[in-house]
Amino acid sequence: MYRVASPSEYLVITGAGIPDVKLAKKAWILPGQSYTKFDVSPVNYTFEVQAMSAEKLPFVLPAVFTIGPRADDERSLLRYAKLISRHDKLSNHVKELVQGIIEGETRVLAASMTMEDVFRGTKEFKQEVFDKVQLELNQFGLLIYNANVKQLVDVPGHEYFSYLGQKTQMEAANQAKIDVAEAKMKGEIGAKLREGQTLQNAAKIDAETKVIATQRQGQGKKEEIKVKAEVKVFENQREAEVAEANAELAKKKAWWTKEAQVAEVEAAKAVAMREAELQKEVERMNVMTRTEKLKAEFLSKASVEYETKVQEANWELYKKQKAAEAILFEKEKEAEAQKAMADAAFYARQQVADGELYAKKKEAESLAALAQAQGLYLRTLLESLGGNYSALRDFLMINGGMFQEIAKINAEAVRGLQPKLSIWTNGNGGEGAEGAAGVGNVAMKEVAGVYKMLPPLFKTVQEQTGMLPPAWMGTLSDSPN
Repeated sequence: MYRVASPSEYLVITGAGIPDVKLAKKAWILPGQSYTKFDVSPVNYTFEVQAMSAEKLPFVLPAVFTIGPRADDERSLLRYAKLISRHDKLSNHVKELVQGIIEGETRVLAASMTMEDVFRGTKEFKQEVFDKVQLELNQFGLLIYNANVKQLVDVPGHEYFSYLGQKTQMEAANQAKIDVAEAKMKGEIGAKLREGQTLQNAAKIDAETKVIATQRQGQGKKEEIKVKAEVKVFENQREAEVAEANAELAKKKAWWTKEAQVAEVEAAKAVAMREAELQKEVERMNVMTRTEKLKAEFLSKASVEYETKVQEANWELYKKQKAAEAILFEKEKEAEAQKAMADAAFYARQQVADGELYAKKKEAESLAALAQAQGLYLRTLLESLGGNYSALRDFLMINGGMFQEIAKINAEAVRGLQPKLSIWTNGNGGEGAEGAAGVGNVAMKEVAGVYKMLPPLFKTVQEQTGMLPPAWMGTLSDSPN
């Protein structure tokens, strides 16, 4: 791409084949290169710089600077191009940069000047600010084309310039009043002066006549007295010069005497000081000698004692180390023995637990086998009884001796209660009848007695367990008889 800049612009090209930055008014933009345009026309920057004088009085310096790149210097244009490569010339970045330089230099310069110097030497102050600011702007390739500093303005709360203007205004008003009064005085005095001059001139002429006559008479006496006075004045001057010379001589003699005495004292003191310094040096050498001697003596003793103490300490340390090692060895062996015992106890407990676990497993297996056998047994019985659950239950109760156990438990309970029993029979036979019936009747009575015991037994079982006797053994009626 072929690019051409406007009359007030330059092309900034970077990229392949360009070591740093290239400036041109028109150029081919090759692949791998990039370019941008920047304007070299100056820009106006308006600031209100707040500064402070040497008396710590703040003020505001309004200023308008016309600043732009130095178009006649390629190095300055390169610096300016790098400055605004990512910013516009009207951006806050460039404005803040210029404002910071101007404010910094203005404040530094104002801090070294009094307010009166700043106010009266505005032109010099302005020129010095421009020079210092331009020196800082050179590193960015900028040039101050024009600058205008307005009238200094007070900071709110510090009205120095307003008070100074009021002072000047009041002084001018007072001076005008004085001039008016003085002109009025001169007019009145002039009128009176003209009137008096007329009278004075008339009297003057008369007086001059008399004066001239008197002057002529006293002229001779005056000349005589004048000569005597001049002689007396000359004599007095000579006496004063002689007295002054004598006083000057006395002062010089006193100064010379003082200098001589001071020199003598200084000489004596210098000798004493030198003597003291030499004595101090001798004493210092003696002290150093004695110190070295004592150092040698005590150092040898200290070295011997140190070696002895070191050997003793090493021996004690060695004994303590060996004792500690023996104790440590014993502790380690005890710990190993305790560990072995603990391992053995753990192994024994583990074997016992394994045996108990094995026994429990075998017991569980036997119970499972027993349960399976019982299940098979019950299933076979139930099939043999044609699936009659009541018959199966009655068979199991009779086979298991439940009724006998219940009768035994009831008998034990009744015996424990020690009851008083009354026995009744159905009553047709007494002792005689029993004897006549014979042995067969006795046997039948015993069977009948057993059979009479069954209903109360079944009743008790039914009340305690809720179970009824099988149908083939009879049924229970609700009648009390």
